[in-house]
Formats: sequence, structure tokens, C-alpha cells
Amino acid sequence: MAASSSSSILFLTMIIFLFQLSNAAYSVDVMSYGAKPDGKTDSTQAFLEAWSWACKSANPAMIYIPEGTFFIGAAVFEGPCTSRIGFKIDGTIMAPSNYWKLGDSGHWILFSKVSGISIQGGIIDAKGSDFWECRRGGQNCPAGARSIAFSWSRNIVLNGLRSINSQIFHVALNHCNNVSIKNVQITAPEDSPNTDGIHMQASTGVTISSSNIETGDDCVSIGQGSKNVWIEQVSCGPGHGISIGSLGDDKNEDGVEDITVTNSVFTETQNGVRIKSFPRESNGYAKNIIFKNLTMNNVHNPIIIDQNYCPDHKGCQQQNSGVTISGVTYSNIKGTSATAVAMKFDCLSGSPCSGIKLEDINLSYKGKSSSSYCKNAHGGGSGTVIPRSCL
Repeated sequence: MAASSSSSILFLTMIIFLFQLSNAAYSVDVMSYGAKPDGKTDSTQAFLEAWSWACKSANPAMIYIPEGTFFIGAAVFEGPCTSRIGFKIDGTIMAPSNYWKLGDSGHWILFSKVSGISIQGGIIDAKGSDFWECRRGGQNCPAGARSIAFSWSRNIVLNGLRSINSQIFHVALNHCNNVSIKNVQITAPEDSPNTDGIHMQASTGVTISSSNIETGDDCVSIGQGSKNVWIEQVSCGPGHGISIGSLGDDKNEDGVEDITVTNSVFTETQNGVRIKSFPRESNGYAKNIIFKNLTMNNVHNPIIIDQNYCPDHKGCQQQNSGVTISGVTYSNIKGTSATAVAMKFDCLSGSPCSGIKLEDINLSYKGKSSSSYCKNAHGGGSGTVIPRSCL
């Protein structure tokens, strides 16, 4: 199924889901289980008890978080559950200031093995600044926690959430299917390390739309095994752009395919649309990728494929093969580059990039034409292509 068709079906499913929840006879306020909206009282157990009640409900159930600030520590909301569950959040959920209290679990709020979960509105504040300082200082730090993560779950709706200052990834999807993320606002400082906005791997049928992402790493990162992904109307910046990868971290890994990024704007980001992979022997691949109708505002690498990605310079020197990249289309991409090279295709001799299509590209640098760079990259172009294609 095409990604656009999947997006329409998912949207209809979301509407039906929300209608069911809004009319659910079964609802509970977390305060009825002892949660306090004072920003001080540990309400973790109250949230978990509300979840336990909802998970056992024979009918669609709604958990309500009213106005105020609710302090919770690491929490796992685990299924499978009997019916669909919704969270309606009017308040703020806040993490511990002491980052050690989230430990090395890798998550703050985790939904695991759940089918049919909707989260509407609200603010989650992970208070990540002290953790970033620990990382920057090279101190003994925990691994870091994803703010809200979904693992081995399906039929997920995340709508209207605002995520602030995550320790690492703000939203993470791992082995998930049929996901709609819409109207989210993600905010972290430009220099905050590894604070990807939305990260996914081994997930299919993911739609991200109408969202604003300002962060210190990728606005969206698409990892191995991700398929049938549709991203539209995303405002990205500051950040590292929208990236497929890093791929090729393992020799045997699932590929990435059928990805579309469209009608989005990148402002002063490190990259625009990027595919990155390690120069290591790998069975991985990226194919059937479409980047179209995009605006670049002073972006350092508006269009880039980097098969020589190796930031730590370990285990990937002098390799000539890696992840196979093919069938990548760039269409109607316009705006300004912050560097002279607006298009860069740095591919490997043993795994050259193939099937690259350039259609109606217009990227300027300081009011003049920019340039392009190609190495082991093959394809063609049509319409106006500025900078001049080097394929």
C-alpha cells in the first residue's frame, strides 16, 4: 500500500478511535488514585493504578490528567489490554530534576505491547538540562531517557502533545505499526546532545504531520527496518534535519523503504534531507525514497547522501562497501544554502548510489548559484536543476 493511502486510512481510523473515547462511559481522573497537581508529590503509582484499571476495562477507557503539574518518575504502561485506552492531558507531566532517578532504563514514559492507545494534548517536561551538562562534561552519566516511547505496539495516536527538554529522544518508536503523530511541538536547545525529535526503527505505517520540531539533533530520524513512512507539514529547525539513518551499524539489519517527506520547511538546520550510513559491510538498504515540495532557509547541507558517515572514526575506515542506496527522488526543493555545496552525494565505490532523480531544484548560496558534489553516485535530472547536477 502506498504511504499516502495509508495516511488517509490511518486518519479515518484515528477519528473513529477518538469518537469512541470521547463517548466512553469508562473514564477516570488520575487524582482519584491520589495524584497531586502540585509538581512535588510523586504521582507515579497513581498513574500506574489508573492504567491498570483502564487496561482491564472491557470498554474503551479514558484516563484524564487535569490542569496542574504532575511529578512522575520512570513508568511503564504495559499491555496487552482488553480494549482501547486514551489519555486526555490538560496539565503538565514533569520528570525528576535528578536525572539519576530515571537510571539506565532508557525511558521515562514507556508504552509496551499495547494495541489502541491515544494521547491527546498536554505537556511533558523531562527537565534534561542537568543531564546534558553531565554529558558535555564527560562525567559518569546514565544512558539517558527517551521522554515518551512506544515499543512493540500498534494503532497509536499522538495528537497535540508538547515535549520539552528530553534527556535524549523526545518520541521513540520501536517495532510499532500504524502510528499517527500530529500537531506535536518538540523543543530543546540547539546545543542539547542527542535530543532527536522523533526517532523510529523497525516500524511501519507511520505518519507524522503538522508539527514543529526545534531540537539539538535530528528533527526526525528514521532507523533500520522502517517502512511506509509519510512525513508532511513539518517545520524543522534548529536541528540536524530529517535523516534516514544512521544505517549500517550492524552487518545484518533490515532495510528502509517507501519513505516520503513532503511540504515541509527547514530553517538554519545542519542538514535538510539526509541519508547517512556507516562505511561498513552490511546487508542493509534504503530504497524508494521521495523528498518533495521542500523549502530550505539557510540550511548547511540541504540535500545530502553520506555513505561515509563515521563520527567516532572507529571500525569504518577505508571501507568501500556498505548499505545499498537506490531510487531516491528529490523534487521541487527550493531556498537557500548556508554552504557553497548545496547537493552532496558521497557514495562508496563498492556500493554506489543509483537511481537518484533530481526534478526542479533551485538552491542558491549568498544570492548566487550553489554547487554540487558527486562521488560514486548515478542518476539523472529534469526541469531546472540549480546547482547544476553532477550525476
